[in-house]
Amino acid sequence: MDSLKPIGTNETQTAPRRRLSLRDEFMLAMLPTFVVLAVFLLVEFVSNQRLLFASLASSAFLIYLDPQHGTNRVRTLVLSQLLAAVIGFGAYKALGSTSPYVAGGVAMVVTITLMITLDAVHPPAVSTSLAFAFRAGDESSIVTFAAAVAVTAMLVGMQRAAVWALARRALVPER
Repeated sequence: MDSLKPIGTNETQTAPRRRLSLRDEFMLAMLPTFVVLAVFLLVEFVSNQRLLFASLASSAFLIYLDPQHGTNRVRTLVLSQLLAAVIGFGAYKALGSTSPYVAGGVAMVVTITLMITLDAVHPPAVSTSLAFAFRAGDESSIVTFAAAVAVTAMLVGMQRAAVWALARRALVPER
């Protein structure tokens, strides 16, 4: 399964991410932190569904932790998060008013099953399905969430560029 292995390695060789200097680790962590804060600001202006976006903070941290890992590919992130939102919303509409815990359980199981089947495993999406299943709001919440996912997907590219720049800086001695 491609979404469960680091990008660019074979199945028998999985090297952990090299630890950077403390300064570089903080520089790398700042980018996803600022992106998540920007998404929260956007959500504040557009919607009153703040908790629906909490899983994107976990996504951003995973991208910081290992931007080269298969769970953090743009395809995996976008497909799993949007799928989870739609499944959670559907479970809420079908079962939420009478059985919220059943709606949450169904949303979670269906989301996990489809992530595995579609090879798009991104663990924070499980909490997205639960958030939508427990309190979905209206259809506009999915549109707003999709926009926030798009911003988070851009983070993947920015984070990879930052890793590349830090690695290049490490190869060139400072003067």
